Amino acid sequence: MTPRDVVVLGSTGSIGTQALDLVRRNPDRFRVVGLTAGGSNPDLFRQQVEEFAPAYAGLGEEASVEAAAHPCDVVLNGITGAVGLRPTLAALDAGTTLALANKESLIMGGPLVLERAKPGQIVPVDSEHSALAQCLRGGAPEEVRRLVLTASGGPFRGRTREELAEVTPEQAMNHPTWDMGPVITINSATLVNKGLEVIEAHLLFGIPFDRIEVVVHPTSVVHSMVEFVDGSTLVQASPPTMLIPIALGLAWPERVPDAAPPVDWTRPETWEFHPLDNEAFPAVALARAAGEAGSTAPAVYNAANEVCVTAFRAGRLRFTEIVPTIRTVLDVLDVPSTRGLTVDDVVAADGWARAEATRLIGGPA
Repeated sequence: MTPRDVVVLGSTGSIGTQALDLVRRNPDRFRVVGLTAGGSNPDLFRQQVEEFAPAYAGLGEEASVEAAAHPCDVVLNGITGAVGLRPTLAALDAGTTLALANKESLIMGGPLVLERAKPGQIVPVDSEHSALAQCLRGGAPEEVRRLVLTASGGPFRGRTREELAEVTPEQAMNHPTWDMGPVITINSATLVNKGLEVIEAHLLFGIPFDRIEVVVHPTSVVHSMVEFVDGSTLVQASPPTMLIPIALGLAWPERVPDAAPPVDWTRPETWEFHPLDNEAFPAVALARAAGEAGSTAPAVYNAANEVCVTAFRAGRLRFTEIVPTIRTVLDVLDVPSTRGLTVDDVVAADGWARAEATRLIGGPA
């Protein structure tokens, strides 16, 4: 078997370090030819470069854009945030398989990303969308009734809106089932992350928003489900680890043996599912509205949230003020037509949303 040449963007983050662990354990299947990172952990990056000796390595956004265009079999975009858009486009333009963990680039770029992607070129690495992709193998597109995304509910599941008013960043970072970076962890606490994933599912699989549901599943063993027209539902289940979706992203459509331990079926296992409390956690409904508006609205939703998360972590914004601030920014947005939309339009909308959110919060972003 000839190893696949892999470029890892965001190599020092949660996704990147786990991807390199998979490469380390499967040298016959994968070979690292490019590494980039944002620069927050230069010592670890130097260690990675020394260990894997890639043909290309660099720090910063421009390095990631260059690396994404580097000749290889698959680019894993594990960058967090809006800075992942240009590398995503670079990988697609190069014709390389894109293992996409940076959901923000798809959500921001929307049709701009999709029109550059060849069929099957984007392989989702989010655990929910990887699960959906696996389940969708079980039927034809016309047989799909709806997609069901599962959400753990985060650390504040079951609390009322009033009970959330005084929660701290430290409490929001205490996710019950997943170990992720600070931005995604707080997004999971507000359920903004699930809202982004609803938009992502719509874009990846072409399913209308009214056929994409969210249910709360506290143990995060079922990663998502597909319901078919005959009443059958296929689920993808595994312990809460990103190793399986990352491995599938690198090897798609093949599976990597022993990527992660499976569910231990010799032990009692209870699966609970609960409806989403849209009053306490309005982020998903707001994301649907932004997704249905289309054009730059999803980019504005994402950008305003990133500013709000920074302010919340700095103690300048309450937890319960995050989603209302995003809503206020969206309310004053003049949504342009998708027709003729350019990357510059998206980048401009992203910048405008950040400035508007900063103005509403007060103080530096």
